[in-house]
This record gives sequence, structure tokens and C-alpha cells, in this order.
Amino acid sequence: MADEPSKQRLGRGLAALIGEMDKPIATDAAEAQETSEAKIATDRVVPIESIRANPNNPRRNFTEEDLEELSRSIAEHGVIQPILVRSARPSQDSNNAIDYEIIAGERRWRAAQRAGIHNVPILLREVDDRQALELAIIENVQRADLDPVEEALGYRQLMDEHDYIQADLGKVIGKSRSHVANTLRLLNLPTSVQSMLSAGTLSAGHARALIPMDSPEALANRIVEEGLSVRQVEQLAAQKAHSSISGGAESGKSAKDADTMALENRLADALGLKVSISHKSSGKGRVTIDYKNLDQLDALSDKLTFKRERL
Repeated sequence: MADEPSKQRLGRGLAALIGEMDKPIATDAAEAQETSEAKIATDRVVPIESIRANPNNPRRNFTEEDLEELSRSIAEHGVIQPILVRSARPSQDSNNAIDYEIIAGERRWRAAQRAGIHNVPILLREVDDRQALELAIIENVQRADLDPVEEALGYRQLMDEHDYIQADLGKVIGKSRSHVANTLRLLNLPTSVQSMLSAGTLSAGHARALIPMDSPEALANRIVEEGLSVRQVEQLAAQKAHSSISGGAESGKSAKDADTMALENRLADALGLKVSISHKSSGKGRVTIDYKNLDQLDALSDKLTFKRERL
């Protein structure tokens, strides 16, 4: 029998799979039945050397300052919250001492090693590769442990590998569709600007304002040097758009009005791509959607045909 789409399975049993520590005991019969159907978790304490990192962990950046601070806390109080793991799969580069692979909690594991902790609490989940990836991404997103670029890459990975659409992904992770769309748009920025965003030099608001710009790197550097606010960057972007239109080849063409720019932003949020709308004096116009590779084109095609194919 064919597997159901992962978004349907996650939407039904995600809370039970993640095992929220503060979730009250189910009182509704249906909720209790649903929880009982999920994989049972096991709490235990194991040697720290029996655990290995998750190669698919969406969180890629662990700062020295952050690890050192957590290490001091763990040295004093121990590892309070269990590390979410699954049974380790065979690996050519692992030894027989590795019993578990981290699903979520790699930062705690790293910090515990620094603190000289020999045994750590774990929460064992028997899940397959796809569930492990989903839980790793969603758990980190829910804890706000990811920088904006890591979050966007996590969303993209779920959409590419598990056929999510933005609306369904938003429901699963507890975010709005517009939040998912705006986060994914950050991946349209140059790598250098994404690096600034990951490092915290730029905020997500700054980065989103840079997306429609022709030279986002230059403006990103200006933001850092001059300490520009998000509002100031948005004003610069609007001025750039107005200047581009008023200086165009068509005489009589005026700057974009606020309604047109708002519509561009709405379409860009929905599609996750840069959208431009131009009008002619005759009342006709053109909508331009920019994509950078064939994967983005395929994703755009899926979005534009999704509703029609289901009518």
C-alpha cells in the first residue's frame, strides 16, 4: 500500500512524536487514542560516548560563546532536558560503541562533553529516516534554535523531500503560510548576504527588504556600516523601484503606486519568488516572476497548478 503524504501523518501525530514535556495528560478519548498509536518513548540515562550527532541536523551553527555558556550551566546543574535520539543505524565510520543518533539536542550533547559529563538523559524514539528528519527540523523551529537561513533551508528540505506545500507546512510547524513564504524568500539572496544573516549582522527584516534589490550585497554592507533600520531599507527599495520605472523607455509611465507594490509583495509571499508588475497607459500590463534555477521553476509550476488539478 502506498505511503500517505508525510504532511497528513505529521498533522495527526506530531505532538505525540515530539513528546512535549509540559503537555497535559489527554482527557479527550480521541486524543488519548491518538497518543497511544504513536511510537512509545523511553527515558533513560546512557554514556555520552554512545551517542553520535545527526548528519541531517538543520542547525549548522554552534557558536563558541553559546556552547561555553551552556557548558557552565550543565556543569553546575546537569543536563535537565533529555536529548531526543533514535537507535543508531549501521555506519561505516562508526564503531560498535555507538548505540544512538541524535534527532534533536545536539547543542546540549556538545556542551555536556565540554562540561565533562559522562552520562546524559535521553528520550528514545524508534522512527525511520524521514520521521527523524521531520522531527529534527520541526523541533528546532519550534524552539527558535535556528537562524533564519537554517530555518529556510529546513523548510525547503521538507518541501523538496516530502512534497509539502507552504500552507500545509505552516500548519504542521505552527507558523502562518506567509511566514513560511517570507522565510523561503531569504534563499533568493546571494550567499554572502545569507552569511551575514546567519551571523546576526543582518536581521530577517533587513534581509526581506533586500530581496527585490538589484544589488543586495552593496546595500547589505551599507546597512551594517550606517546602522540603517528596516524601515529605512524599505524606503530605499521603494525609491529604487520608482526611479527604475520613471526612467524607463516608455514615456508617460509613472512610478508604481502603493497598491501595485503591495500586490507585488503579496504575490511574492505566496510564490516565494520575486514578482514585478508593470502597467501600460492602455490598461494592459505584465506580471514577471523571477526564478534562479529549474528547481524553483518546478516548484512554481506545482504552486500554479495545484488548485486547478484538484477542482
